[in-house]
Amino acid sequence: MPEVPDVRFLTVAEVAELMRVSKMTVYRLVHSGELPAIRFGRSYRVPESAVADALQRPISDVG
Repeated sequence: MPEVPDVRFLTVAEVAELMRVSKMTVYRLVHSGELPAIRFGRSYRVPESAVADALQRPISDVG
């Protein structure tokens, strides 16, 4: 039997809480491709490692 990688997936609500943004912001990041996610039925799950990577990236200047 192949070994399954130990990946933890978070819901959009959990990601929003960790990043301290709204759920709509998380959806925008997912749809733009800035935050990788997997779709399960009608909901999305985001790998915990992707959230950690996103929080480590520098914030780009607006304008």
